[in-house]
Amino acid sequence: MASRLGNTVSFKRFMLRTEVLKLYRDILRAIRQVPDPDHKRELKEWARHDFKQNKHHQDEETIKMMLTKGRMSLKELESAIHLAR
Repeated sequence: MASRLGNTVSFKRFMLRTEVLKLYRDILRAIRQVPDPDHKRELKEWARHDFKQNKHHQDEETIKMMLTKGRMSLKELESAIHLAR
């Protein structure tokens, strides 16, 4: 029974990791649409820095909260890019 529980936890962790990686890719895709190369570089650095700074978190609820915050930031970024066009 304990091994099944261990697999469940690792599956949850796998799913969270998948969501984090998807968010990171989505942010990088959005940044590609920025026309100014300097802004594009700054935004990439910002994204890398934030993800690296927070990769140590292990608590599932903390990660979910950070995913929510990251998705909101992505929406704001996409809005700003859309308005700038």
